[in-house]
Amino acid sequence: MIFRYVKLLLVFFILSGSLEAKTQFFKEGLIFFKNKKFEEAKFKFEQDLVLNPKSELSYLYLSKIFKSQKKKELEEQNLNTVILLNPRNEDAIYSLARLKLDSSDYKKSQELNDKLMSLCDKFCNKSQKLKIEIENLSKK
Repeated sequence: MIFRYVKLLLVFFILSGSLEAKTQFFKEGLIFFKNKKFEEAKFKFEQDLVLNPKSELSYLYLSKIFKSQKKKELEEQNLNTVILLNPRNEDAIYSLARLKLDSSDYKKSQELNDKLMSLCDKFCNKSQKLKIEIENLSKK
């Protein structure tokens, strides 16, 4: 009976240490990101993903880093991963719609913006502005 409790405590301590490491990498990455130290931030977000492969926020911030580095393919891959992990992530949907609009894929941009408008919580104003921009650009 005592061995059972010892095992449970041991598992608890191991898991809690692992969880702390996961959040610590993300927190460190966020600090680097806010200070525009993108290579260091990228490394920390990637470390977080090794321990937590479903960290949508790490993928989202990686996409923002790749956007600043003008690496559109990597930006898109990370945005798609965020949406796969959380189909309701407005930031990722909006960013992907902008990316598609910038590459003149008006149809996909419109589809993404329609999805964003149906979710509309934090990005309602941005979505409305994007809708007008898509309509104007697709007429040209």
